[in-house]
Amino acid sequence: MFLDHVLRLSYGERNGSSITALQVPIMSVGTNNTEKFSGSPAHLGEAIFEFPKPKGVRAWFKATLGEGILWVEGKEAHERQRRVLAPALSQRSVRNLVPIFYDTSAKLAAQWMKVIDNSRSDEAEIEVTKWAGRFALDTVGCAAFSYDFDCLSGGPHALAESMDGLTNNENKTSSFYMRALFWIFPAILSIGDKGEMIRKSKLELGNIASKMWRDAKVAGDLNGKNLLSIILRNEAKFPTYKMNEEELVAQMRTTISAAFEPVSAIIAWTLYELSLNVRLQNELREEVTAAGLGDPSYDDLTSNLPLLDAVLREVLRLHPPILENHHEAAETISVPLSEPIAGTSDTYLVIPKGTILEIPVNVVQTDPDVWGSDAEIFRPERWFERKKQGLRHAREILAFSEGPRSCIGKKFALCEIKSLIITLLRQFSFTCPYEIEAFQSFVIRPRIKGQGPSSLPLIVRKV
Repeated sequence: MFLDHVLRLSYGERNGSSITALQVPIMSVGTNNTEKFSGSPAHLGEAIFEFPKPKGVRAWFKATLGEGILWVEGKEAHERQRRVLAPALSQRSVRNLVPIFYDTSAKLAAQWMKVIDNSRSDEAEIEVTKWAGRFALDTVGCAAFSYDFDCLSGGPHALAESMDGLTNNENKTSSFYMRALFWIFPAILSIGDKGEMIRKSKLELGNIASKMWRDAKVAGDLNGKNLLSIILRNEAKFPTYKMNEEELVAQMRTTISAAFEPVSAIIAWTLYELSLNVRLQNELREEVTAAGLGDPSYDDLTSNLPLLDAVLREVLRLHPPILENHHEAAETISVPLSEPIAGTSDTYLVIPKGTILEIPVNVVQTDPDVWGSDAEIFRPERWFERKKQGLRHAREILAFSEGPRSCIGKKFALCEIKSLIITLLRQFSFTCPYEIEAFQSFVIRPRIKGQGPSSLPLIVRKV
């Protein structure tokens, strides 16, 4: 049912008020009395443009990143921006970037080796989330822009600290109430300390992006492999795709931000899960070591490391970096149902204009009806079992969203993360000495239970 775009309709009350949410492939209204229904994939693919992001969500993206691909709405406007960026993040382009992924992975491993050597032991406690974020920034800088942010040098770094501080804070209520308030009052994003932090981060990232774009135009390299060269090449070939500098800077901010928060969270959760399971960690180390002494190629990363692929799929299933996606019905729309709602003969659900629609990614991906009674357990073997049963993978994981508005950088992110995990497993083993819990900031990060902002201290040992 899940793979057929099952939608679930629930009715109920939460805190005294009715809540309506559309989830693709799950649709919920409230919390109780579940009924199931579905629309066709074609209908849902087209319908996504009838459900733009709510004003508050767009206000957040505009305030932090500018009018880039995460902010823009409307089929034509979105497709125009996507056409500009897509070639730079295509399979062909990512294939050419894999050596850069290994270069930055090696830099991170060297820093960890230095920490261990300085401890005068074979192991040291290393705070993983900080390093994961710095790795993500350096990788996107070098791969997308041929620009070295130099985050992995080991010292303080203004950009890394600014981006981390924007969403990663220990105020237990701030992330929930901030999100709740800007649904109704987007202007709240421009006031107080949070507003000042947003302006500072946007300005700093914008200044860097503007410099990179101007340098790229002066260099005029139409044959390069990075995002800026590909954009220049496509603009020369298709003048109608051309963006002004403000739009391009917004796209660059968006690319850097998207490569920072979700990627660093996925890396941290992957290392956490491996730290809890020595058997799995050893089996995965054997797989990536058996691949040979050299760095696995793009084809290896995407097709020839089945256990690594299963581990990463399971991390994305159980620890999606984004807890939920939100949309709003731009017009009243009727959604076709696979079967009538219980007690009625209705074969369509009418969603009124202005209804806020929610995709609870974590709920969808731990649904026992789909994943079985062990849905809450980290078990990569389930992916081999599902493959034997002939079940498709493509639309089972919503961590990168789905359809026309799915994450354009998915291939880039997955290859980048796999390259790092391979590099680290060949040199280190990991154990976790603390009780860790999920901590919701802008993305879902790990932290020591009950202690401040995101943190994942692991005991890292040479192998």
